[in-house]
Amino acid sequence: MAKNSGPQVGDVAPDFTLVSNTGEKVTLSDFRGKQAVVLYFYPKDNTPGCTAEACSFRDSYEVFSEAGAQVIGVSSDSVDSHEGFAQRYKLPFVLLSDAGGDVRKSYGIPPSLFGLLPGRSTYVIDREGVVRHVFTAMGSIGKHVNGALEVVKQLNPA
Repeated sequence: MAKNSGPQVGDVAPDFTLVSNTGEKVTLSDFRGKQAVVLYFYPKDNTPGCTAEACSFRDSYEVFSEAGAQVIGVSSDSVDSHEGFAQRYKLPFVLLSDAGGDVRKSYGIPPSLFGLLPGRSTYVIDREGVVRHVFTAMGSIGKHVNGALEVVKQLNPA
């Protein structure tokens, strides 16, 4: 059984438009030709693992920005939930609300693990919209952030 039936390395990332924690619509293809995107799917705002992951991305945000990448978090939580989560933990990046789970499905991320929480996956998408790295694991949160950062640095060598 394949771990992820969504886009693989070398595939064009599925496009989408979702509403952010600030109420703005964000479209993935708007980043094409401009900057790489680190797109991370996480289960739920304000849970221990997801908070640790968001804070890890927050703490590395400047390094991602300097390397030419935009960090974007996606979960099925509401815009209001994302707004509170971003404010509480001073998250400098966008959180998108995938309320119906359609984007999660298009990326092949399981809706739930053992009937509990949806899966956790990170995609590094280059400036041309091509997936360059996929990491899927419920644990190993540091590996999501560190692995994504390594790939971004390779895409945009100083």
